Amino acid sequence: MDAKTINDMLPFVLKRENVARYREGRVEIGDRRKYPFEKTSHICEDVEGVARAVEEMVTQGGGPAVAAAYALAMAARQAAALPAEKALARLKEAKTRLVNTRPTNTAMALWLEELQDIAEKALEEGEDAEAALLASIESRRDRDYEAYYRRARFGADLMQDRDGILTMCFAETSFLLALALAKQDGKRIQVFVPETRPYLQGARLTAPSIQEIGIPVTLIGDSMPAYLMSQGKIQKYFTAADLITLDGHVVNKIGTFQLAIAAHHHGIPYFAFMWGADPGHPDRDSIRIEERDQGEMRSCRDVATTLDSIPAYYPAFDITPPYLVSG
Repeated sequence: MDAKTINDMLPFVLKRENVARYREGRVEIGDRRKYPFEKTSHICEDVEGVARAVEEMVTQGGGPAVAAAYALAMAARQAAALPAEKALARLKEAKTRLVNTRPTNTAMALWLEELQDIAEKALEEGEDAEAALLASIESRRDRDYEAYYRRARFGADLMQDRDGILTMCFAETSFLLALALAKQDGKRIQVFVPETRPYLQGARLTAPSIQEIGIPVTLIGDSMPAYLMSQGKIQKYFTAADLITLDGHVVNKIGTFQLAIAAHHHGIPYFAFMWGADPGHPDRDSIRIEERDQGEMRSCRDVATTLDSIPAYYPAFDITPPYLVSG
């Protein structure tokens, strides 16, 4: 399937140009904080702007890696007048700042490392580092969408007619494309989406995106999936993964693990969409889980839900052991 056809099958928020783009030396990021009520872009003029955008959840899932890659190209443009040695130092600083925005997202770190090597080679050879980076980024994105389709095709083949599908958070391109392909195959699918507190990615991103591609979707509370499983309404559980270790542990949005336990109890298979295992993370002990500001747990969409004096805890991800994962 060609890139245009794939892009046309995706909902607005996942279309290539709406995830992030580079235009006139600026990084434009689709603002997922405002979706689905507004379809706008967040414009960043420098690396720090992109870093803050990632930290403030302007984008998430696969979006931060794309935004960070373009930020590195922007940094190369802004350092173009400097001697090669100083320009490279600026790029290293930029890469470090960007990687630190998502310590659990090792795919982003690996990509930025590759891009830094490309920039370094360009600078050593007296070439335009910005142009070299942009060419590499667009080539990588082309390959990514081809890979999304291959994973989506596999996922769609796992879905059966009249399946009830549970997901968690926002499983992004491969999952949404798998649903679209299953529909194209004539399968009648019903998707159940937990709202995913405190940022409500399920309610704001996943459910509207599934509805947009014409598939029946029902929004549920985060505490409801086990009950739906007991009613026989769910036959498969699909998520994305931010990281998979070499021994098969799946790191994803907090809440993924408890749903995997419930699915296992009910004999429901759990599948995670991911590019592969990270060679830099052999086991769960090698994983660093991002812990966000506890204040984010005391409000929802800027509305306070409890007293500021009450302590809170917000690990952004959890770890699902391999015995709970079907593939």
